Amino acid sequence: MTTTSTAAPKQNGVRVGVQRLGTFLSGMIMPNIAAFIAWGFITMLFIPAGFFGADSPFGWHWAPVAEIIGGGGDSALINWPGAMTALTEGEGGNFQGYVGLVGAMVTYLLPLLIANTAGRLVYGERGGVVATIATMGVIVGTNIPMFLGAMIMGPLAAWITKQMDRLWDGKIRPGFEMLVNNFSAGILGMILAIAGFFAFGPVMLGISTVLGAAVDWLVTLQLLPLVSIIVEPAKVLFLNNAINHGVFTPLGIEQATENGKSILFLIEANPGPGLGLLLAFTFFGVGAAKASAPGAAIIQFFGGIHEIYFPYALSKPTTILALIAGGAAGVTTNMLLGGGLGFPAAPGSIIAVTAAAIGGGVWNLVVVYLSVIIAAVVTFLITAVILRASRKRDLAAEGDTFGAAIAQTEANKGKKSEHLSNLAASAAAGGTAGGTAAAATSATATATAPIQNIVFACDAGMGSSAMGASVLRNKLKKAGIEDINVTNQAIANLDGTADLVITQQQLTDRAKGKSPNSIHVSVDNFMNAPQYEEVVEMVREQKESGE
Repeated sequence: MTTTSTAAPKQNGVRVGVQRLGTFLSGMIMPNIAAFIAWGFITMLFIPAGFFGADSPFGWHWAPVAEIIGGGGDSALINWPGAMTALTEGEGGNFQGYVGLVGAMVTYLLPLLIANTAGRLVYGERGGVVATIATMGVIVGTNIPMFLGAMIMGPLAAWITKQMDRLWDGKIRPGFEMLVNNFSAGILGMILAIAGFFAFGPVMLGISTVLGAAVDWLVTLQLLPLVSIIVEPAKVLFLNNAINHGVFTPLGIEQATENGKSILFLIEANPGPGLGLLLAFTFFGVGAAKASAPGAAIIQFFGGIHEIYFPYALSKPTTILALIAGGAAGVTTNMLLGGGLGFPAAPGSIIAVTAAAIGGGVWNLVVVYLSVIIAAVVTFLITAVILRASRKRDLAAEGDTFGAAIAQTEANKGKKSEHLSNLAASAAAGGTAGGTAAAATSATATATAPIQNIVFACDAGMGSSAMGASVLRNKLKKAGIEDINVTNQAIANLDGTADLVITQQQLTDRAKGKSPNSIHVSVDNFMNAPQYEEVVEMVREQKESGE
């Protein structure tokens, strides 16, 4: 089979390394966000300051609160008629009869989910199982939620399992495969769990303590807003995931467990700076940037897709200073007034932020909203000044600048995004972006075997590849072709069974390595690639020749 690809532009090695680390960390956290949200809502409802807790701002008490939160419950809350009041009590009246959901979920469920996901990313189901066993040793060897431990021990245990299996790959006598595989994984898991309990857990506890002390130091000296100097430029360059998921999320969970909320969840997720930037481009921008900014603002603020504002910042790099100022203003507001979120807001939508903030009470919600508004206003004002000062130059150069900025954003991300692709298509349709980002490579692949399975592959196997698969399915359906299986998945999960693999050009070489016998088609725009027509025609010709 003939494959086609286009040489991807080389990127800075350090930046690519940080991006890959961030992508991997994000791959551990994001598939489990639903579990974080579930835990956050349970916490919001039943901790002492929650809706049904002892200090409920609404005066609502629900009988099984003590059972749900376990050791943190107070039997005095169980005051419904007929409710059991003679409960086992410990010192201070704390209810001790149940383990409870809140503590069990944050101590065991969430770290084990992360470990299992990380293990699967490294070595499939087998890696996930050993990673989970090993992380259990880390968890019980410490006295705090072990998210950092899970994010390190999980992939490490899976990698060790992979190396162990290589030792006897192809050397096991037929009939003994299951015996060797099960016992080797079980024994290795036991060893790693014991090592995690006695050695790894205490080390991770020390690291968590140091990181937590650093954050407390920044808060005490009121220096936490300075973190925006790193976070906001890192977001535009897609380097933020390593900071957000590697530091803010695990430390934020620890803080939320103790205090019911954490300011760390809102440092990166605050939609205010992006909203302010896009509103400024709406009123003071030029050409395609001005025309597309209102729609981008809606997607960013309500949909939580922050990456859609990155091209606007890159088209006018000085506006990154406005983002830093806006982000710092939002952090300052939350720091001074005590605002925070009960669980990670993912995506960073105002809807997700509201859901994560409301558990802290009305005042906390007001403070969080205020931090979003102040961040947006500060960013808007500074960006407006920058845009007004360079308006004449922008009118002359905008045709190339915005399209190039979209292309640069996608290059920084290292993979295609349906939202950026739509933005590029919109700009190209207006004739102002020059089509820079929407250009696609020609598909010259030919097939020597029938095409039945087409796979769209990207880093995460969600988002952009899912949209591309949907577009091609619709094109095949319109062409009267309905017996072709079009799916999407992560490149890491390609198993060589796909007849044709479609990737964006920067990922094609990786896809070839995972599925070398497939046809590979490189595109530059998952949403609107001309290669799709060629793929449809290729499949149609095969159908006609086979009839």
